[in-house]
Amino acid sequence: MFSSRVPPLTSVLTLELSDKLKGRTEGLLTQLIKTNLHTRYVRESPIFSEFLREIGSNCGSAATDAGYSEVLDETLLKAYRSAIPLTTYDSYEPFVTKFLEQPCKHDEVRDIFAPGLPYFIAVSSATSANSKKIFAKYRHPPGTSPSVPLAADLGAKFCSVYSLTYRQVVEVQGPNAETLSRVPVCLSSSGRTRMQNGMDIEKDASTINLTIPNATSPVAVSHIRNYRSFLLMHAFFALMDVRLQIMVTLFSTVFLDLVRCMEDEWDTLVNSIEKGELPNYKGLDHVRDYLEPKLHPLPSRAAELRAIGIATDNPGWLVRIWPELKAVICVTSGIFSTAIPKMQHYLGTNVVMHGRGFVASECCVGTVYDPYELNLFKATHDDIVEYLDVSLEETAASLISAWNVVAGHRYEVVVTTRDGMWRYRLGDIVEIAGFDPCDGTPVLKFVERRNLAIRLPGSMTSEKQLADAIFATQDTLGQVVEFTVVVDDRVIPRRFGYLVEVQDTVGPAADLARGRIREALCLSNQGVRDSLEKGILGDPTIRILQPGTFSEFRKWKVELANTGAGQIKVPTVLWDPMAQEWMFERVIQEV
Repeated sequence: MFSSRVPPLTSVLTLELSDKLKGRTEGLLTQLIKTNLHTRYVRESPIFSEFLREIGSNCGSAATDAGYSEVLDETLLKAYRSAIPLTTYDSYEPFVTKFLEQPCKHDEVRDIFAPGLPYFIAVSSATSANSKKIFAKYRHPPGTSPSVPLAADLGAKFCSVYSLTYRQVVEVQGPNAETLSRVPVCLSSSGRTRMQNGMDIEKDASTINLTIPNATSPVAVSHIRNYRSFLLMHAFFALMDVRLQIMVTLFSTVFLDLVRCMEDEWDTLVNSIEKGELPNYKGLDHVRDYLEPKLHPLPSRAAELRAIGIATDNPGWLVRIWPELKAVICVTSGIFSTAIPKMQHYLGTNVVMHGRGFVASECCVGTVYDPYELNLFKATHDDIVEYLDVSLEETAASLISAWNVVAGHRYEVVVTTRDGMWRYRLGDIVEIAGFDPCDGTPVLKFVERRNLAIRLPGSMTSEKQLADAIFATQDTLGQVVEFTVVVDDRVIPRRFGYLVEVQDTVGPAADLARGRIREALCLSNQGVRDSLEKGILGDPTIRILQPGTFSEFRKWKVELANTGAGQIKVPTVLWDPMAQEWMFERVIQEV
């Protein structure tokens, strides 16, 4: 179904591979600079003033208002490396928010980050920030980065859980207030799905009535806003077809949410399949007329499902439902790896899990290198990835090009994209696993978010340290399905407060879990150890949440933000006071 395993990585670039990688990277960077050099962001943002001056001083009359067509490639590359600083959302925000101004004037947003107008405006999931960010996303010529084949291209029966909903539509107006373009504001995954499949919002009236060949769910299901109903309807149509071979979700947690919803509503779903009727779930009214004609009674399939029953306690329940199920494709790296044991329980031993790629709202950092490795990504060939050594000063002078990175070392990802982001700090830390022996491209492992941590007296902990500490408790606390961490200030001194959902029940040796967390944090963080010994930091606490809490949290966040389903993530460190209170209300036990 998927290609065989790829060749082993090489740990050191040969001179030939290094030259090949350098030539390809510099060629792409030169093309990207020339394409986006004349945008409003570059012309008007103060961060580019030195860059433009350097180009002008080196090119004389070639650097005119008409363009830089005569500028030598070497000059552009030199100016880029010497004069473009590291950037963050602060420099980007004043320009991208022009799309949300009313009215949105064409002259104000045309060529603002890249030539023309964006295809959609991506809304971040706000996992690691207090507020959402938005990013202009443009349609580009087909890229060159390899990717895992789409389920639809494999000739297999598949259930792909994706959303086509949007928060709003920006109407870009011409000089006479006429609408020149309609740009949806939506999740990045929703916008990419539309763009890759030609599903423009103007076509919704016709595409909503379709079912993609080999897909179990009609397109109309992806227009459901209610998160729970969205998952249930994907499950409903998947349950009808015993031939299902591939399931695709964005994150591993979405896959678990779908299975839990299916378990909760098992009888209703099976009865509806038997009668050929649409279940009466919230938020289906606007798609009912498109879904009902696709239904017909399936009493024999319903009988099969009743005979199987809700057997979630037994490994491989999903394979009993779908005997031909071969693969589940989703993001399982980083914090999403906590879901792997529970997924394996549902899937049994014969269904494999495949990664989806290293994708952020800002850009695609890497594609799957080996579909059988869940945390191994080949750096993109479509945008520029530079590497900021985590041991060096956080300035552009510390950036390292792709052909100079070292296997085994860790770097922060910095991207320059076709969508007009320049040396943008993505905040993700990766480790160089090696290099593709065919073309020299770096292959990455995701490690953690940079500075996504809790600072308490005398200590600063990273996302990875916090995650590793709770993973160390699984032989005592029980199988951790999901977790988040807050600053527990109920008593002084303050301490790390873990909010945890476990598989089934809390383990019989749960009383040892707090000590395991303390030990793991002390081993990985000298500051934590010193602060605990001095008494300025308290022992960590563990509060157990009722089953399904994190699934309900994602549903709550979707409804609260009026955004699409499928991309809501629970942060490792939860700072939002309202979200914290929501979690606290669902605590059922404190260890």
